[in-house]
Amino acid sequence: MKLIQINSNCYYFSGPVNIGYIHQEESGMIVDAGIDSQTMKKVLKKLDGEGLPVTHLFITHAHSDHYGGGSYLQQDRTVYTFAPYYEEAILRNPSIEPLYLFGGNDPLPELRNKFLEGNSIFVDEVLQEGAYERDGFNFTTYLLPGHSYYQLGLKIQDCLYAGDAYFSEEQLHKHKIPFLTDAHLAIQSLYKLKGIQVKGALPGHGEYEEDFHDTVDANIAYYHELIHMLRAYIEEEELVSHEDVVAHMCTMYQIKVDQLSQWLLFRTAVTAYIIALLKQEQVGYKIHDYRWVFYIKEGEA
Repeated sequence: MKLIQINSNCYYFSGPVNIGYIHQEESGMIVDAGIDSQTMKKVLKKLDGEGLPVTHLFITHAHSDHYGGGSYLQQDRTVYTFAPYYEEAILRNPSIEPLYLFGGNDPLPELRNKFLEGNSIFVDEVLQEGAYERDGFNFTTYLLPGHSYYQLGLKIQDCLYAGDAYFSEEQLHKHKIPFLTDAHLAIQSLYKLKGIQVKGALPGHGEYEEDFHDTVDANIAYYHELIHMLRAYIEEEELVSHEDVVAHMCTMYQIKVDQLSQWLLFRTAVTAYIIALLKQEQVGYKIHDYRWVFYIKEGEA
């Protein structure tokens, strides 16, 4: 993993999932912890080699690729850990993620893996949106839901660590139907990002950019395209079930889904775009023949 310096205090490890780092005199804060202990071992080895301290950990949201290495870090070092309100409950109880993806039923064994369920981590302080001064770190957190329930972006030293509030354009096209929990909230968060005054921003997946607004705009356009295509399909079918919507969207975007965990992730993602249409009151729903079905609302065609 390559350690890239952004400014005199801010760095990040570039990889499949970026890991941030802020150096402040005798203190050092890691932002997100990667997916597992091996990832964190590489991070600590590099920081130790550069003589950079590790005293704090900030988790942007409770998805295992962003906190999975936190347990090893807490065993190896004494770190003060920050995490967002609500997300903190999942960090303490990681089985909640496969539980909610599986619709509330006890998850099957194949869902109990590091991609859906990291090791539990201890959180010293639960944060909400606001300005903080802690142990020499002065930072502001921004509530950026939509990809996760209470994701917090971190603004510090004129740099924004945005978590998964937005993705690089390459990542958007790679995943085809990006994982969200609520596309309506995700789009609101993207517009909010554009109003945050910083010299540059780092997404959880992608590269640091000083002018990140074009990338944010690309995310907005991409989500709107998905919502538009979904609405057109519902309008064409007149009455369409939730399961058929999921199958149609995955077929349209040529998604390869041969594992239950993958299917559950895409089911949640597609549902996030349905939620956007429901919140915008473009579609309605009902239970028909024991199925959850959708239709275009009268006057919205």
